[in-house]
Amino acid sequence: MKVLLKDTTVLDPLSPYHEESVDILIENGFFKQIAKEIKASEDMKVITFPNLSCSQGWFDSSVSFGEPGYEERETLLHGLNVAARSGFTSIALQPDTNPIIDTNAAVGFITGKTVHNPVKVYPIGALTVKSEGVDLAELYDMCQAGAIAFGDYKKAIENPTLLKLALLYVQNFDGLVISYPQDNAIAGHGMVHEEEQSTLLGLRGIPALAEELQIARDLSILEYTGGKLHIPTISTQKSVKLIRDAKAKGLQVSCSVAVHHLILTDQELTTFDTRYKVLPPLRTSSDTTALINGIKDGTIDMITTDHQPIDIENKKVEFDHAKYGTLGLESAFGILNNLIGTTTALKMLTQGKTIFGIKPVPVEIGNPVDIALFNTLGKGKFTKEKVLSTSKNSAFFGKETQGEVYGIIAHSHIIVNT
Repeated sequence: MKVLLKDTTVLDPLSPYHEESVDILIENGFFKQIAKEIKASEDMKVITFPNLSCSQGWFDSSVSFGEPGYEERETLLHGLNVAARSGFTSIALQPDTNPIIDTNAAVGFITGKTVHNPVKVYPIGALTVKSEGVDLAELYDMCQAGAIAFGDYKKAIENPTLLKLALLYVQNFDGLVISYPQDNAIAGHGMVHEEEQSTLLGLRGIPALAEELQIARDLSILEYTGGKLHIPTISTQKSVKLIRDAKAKGLQVSCSVAVHHLILTDQELTTFDTRYKVLPPLRTSSDTTALINGIKDGTIDMITTDHQPIDIENKKVEFDHAKYGTLGLESAFGILNNLIGTTTALKMLTQGKTIFGIKPVPVEIGNPVDIALFNTLGKGKFTKEKVLSTSKNSAFFGKETQGEVYGIIAHSHIIVNT
């Protein structure tokens, strides 16, 4: 199949065509020709969109769906279609399913069911058996089956010896350990950020200290053991500083921040809307400013949607009983493009690949096609009508956006919004 993209601006610093407006001919899934003008022939499928731009396909380091076990929230195939229509060509899938993804066979189920999908799925294996935090899971076997990292989703590693052993063990096969940043003894039964707002609302709080103590502990263990550690979805000002200092020491530590922690604060909680019940909790404007600065100075390695569909029965209930989580795939580009600009947004949606061992594929003749298609212009607001997921628990309704996603071309598939 031949596909011709007309009048496309390439936004890929690794490409020799970066920031050029070109026509792109794709043949059998590879870049065949890139030139100022390519004449269309009858055997070509011609794709045109207003103000069309393309970049390397985007990668999300933290996505949950539900299948197996929670298909009412989201199935694998429908969730991947959502990812594709949101510009993502690869995702790291969290192990919070039922059963937990903690064995070779469980990883194999995910890779087998998604092998022909245009969105490449990289499973994250649970670090411990059933994510119970007691015994290490079959890390090497899961690595052999395709797992790219190991962590218990939204569950802290309470036992420091367990983290020490994991960091030592995975060095045998260059594995990556993920440690969720929360000291459970400090967090207690909190649900929101502990400060003035939690007191006014009468909601139990989780202090920033809970995150920062855990990060400080984990970094000390990493310094002792060596290895590679990823700290997901940091949310506080001091967390940024701790990781910045650790990188200055030469430690192999990476981190991510969720989109919602960049634009939402605990001030959103005044209506007790459970769409804003997320973990880590929404913090303060000082924290969002520090996180954005951490992106700009390179401390924060990637931005994740931390996409977590929750069905209405578990979300539209009393605040105390609602599950944590928000959707993020559909709104990510528009929110980020508006907040931090196109160049930084694309960088933060692509550079995380190398940390997870995924090779970047630049827009260049001869390379396989793995691109996102989008428009960088046009202001708007994110609305419920734009939610593609089965669940509708987005915290971004009414938030300002810029640009829109047209879709992807990847692994010889074309998925575009019409």
